[in-house]
Amino acid sequence: MTVHDTTVKPAGAIAPLTNVSLFAELVERVMDRHRSLPAIGAFYGPSGFGKTFAATYGAHKRRAYYVEVGESWTKAKFCKALLTELGVPPRGTIGDMVEVIIRHLMETARPLIIDEADHIVKRGYVETLREIHDKSGAPILLIGEELLPHKLQVWERFHNRVLDWVPAQPCDLRDVGLLARVYAPGVAIAEDLAMLLLTKSEARARRVAVNLDRVREFAMLEGRDAVDAAAWGDRALFTGAAPARRVS
Repeated sequence: MTVHDTTVKPAGAIAPLTNVSLFAELVERVMDRHRSLPAIGAFYGPSGFGKTFAATYGAHKRRAYYVEVGESWTKAKFCKALLTELGVPPRGTIGDMVEVIIRHLMETARPLIIDEADHIVKRGYVETLREIHDKSGAPILLIGEELLPHKLQVWERFHNRVLDWVPAQPCDLRDVGLLARVYAPGVAIAEDLAMLLLTKSEARARRVAVNLDRVREFAMLEGRDAVDAAAWGDRALFTGAAPARRVS
């Protein structure tokens, strides 16, 4: 049995992976909520699970504003980056910028996706984000690591405003088939090899993609249009482990 999605999609299209669908459903739920309910959704999980990939799809589908927070960002830098994404020249004090952000989000009624939200918690300007949410009413989607819900518990007033918490899921065989269309096009991946990829990649989408590219290269060099575990043999797969120390 091969793991290969035969649905025809445009070149470069984002495959509907499990986490893409989960995040899209979260966006819909937050946007379609009753107006008296909070408008914050959180999508969280380990690194490499494809959360940013899912956010990119969600941002495109719903014309959402998208900001990826940097580890070194201060509150002022965050406000400036958000204003730039909103298409507004950043100027004035932090208070001035926050007021402009609120007004613009109210006028456009478009959702805001904030990736790497853990940095906002670490830097301590969660309350600024709460103010933006409370005064604009805009749907806000947070994306962060596995411990994001736990970290936000410290900020009780913000934590209570989260409408839904959705954990990102590890890859499954279906996801491997969909990723194969992007990273190993034209190559039929046997189920036993797909299972090997999942195991070696710890079911992380990013690592699965890297390994599928290795399979693609192998198939091209060997002139194959199908690859199973026996054909792959004991060739190396990317696991994320650090290379062994070289002995001089």
